[in-house]
Amino acid sequence: MHVLVIDIGGSHVKLAVPGGGPRARFDSSPTMTPDEAMSRIRAETAEWTYDVVSLGFPGRVGPTGPTDEPGNLGSGWVGFDFTAALGHPVRIVNDAVLQALGAYQDRRMLFLGLGTGLGAALVTERVAVPLELGELPYDGDGTLMDRLGHHAIARDGVESWAAVIHDVVPRLQRAFLADYVVLGGGNVARLDRLPPHTARGNNDDAMHGGVLLWREIVEPHDRDASPFWRVVE
Repeated sequence: MHVLVIDIGGSHVKLAVPGGGPRARFDSSPTMTPDEAMSRIRAETAEWTYDVVSLGFPGRVGPTGPTDEPGNLGSGWVGFDFTAALGHPVRIVNDAVLQALGAYQDRRMLFLGLGTGLGAALVTERVAVPLELGELPYDGDGTLMDRLGHHAIARDGVESWAAVIHDVVPRLQRAFLADYVVLGGGNVARLDRLPPHTARGNNDDAMHGGVLLWREIVEPHDRDASPFWRVVE
C-alpha cells in the first residue's frame, strides 16, 4: 500500500510518498483555505501513484477531522470533506502527532514542534496524545506560544528564544515524566545546543509517521483489536 503523506504547516505544505516515491512542497499562507490547499495538492500529485492519504493538520483534530480553525491558515477546515477532495481514503491527525509518531523510539517521549507555532504530543506505551502546551502561561501575561513560536524569534532574537527553550524543556520533561524529549520543526536548526535528555527530530519524521497511520493503527472504534499504535483524539 502506497501512502501519500501531507504535512500542512503555517509556512509550507510538504508532500511525499515515502519509500522512494516522489516529493514536493509549496508555500502556505495565513489565508490559505482547504479548497486552495487541496487544489494545489491535486495538481502537484496528479501523476503520483498512491492508495491512501495521511494528513497532518496544524490544529485540533477529532474523529471526523479538524474541530477548530487553525490560527495560521485561512478558514473552512472544520467540516471539510478531505476524502472527497482528494479521491482517496484520508486519515487526519494533529501535525505534531504525525511527527511524534515518526520520531518515537521507545519508553515515554515528549515531542515539541518548533515551527510557526508550538506543537506538542506525548507518546507512551504506543499511545499518542496531542497536547496544547502553547496555552500554558509563561513569564507574566504571556504564554509558551508567545515565547516559542516563530514570531518570538523576530521579536526577541534567537538568543532569548533559545534561553526560554532551555528553561522550559527540562520542566516539561519532569512534569510529564518523559524519558526524553524530541524537538522537531523547522526552527530547531537554530539551536546550537540542546537541553539535557533532548534530541533533534528528523525532517522525515512526519513522513514516517504518516506511513504508520495506515500500517500500524487500528480504527479507534475497533476495541477488540490489539493495535501497535493508538492515537487519542
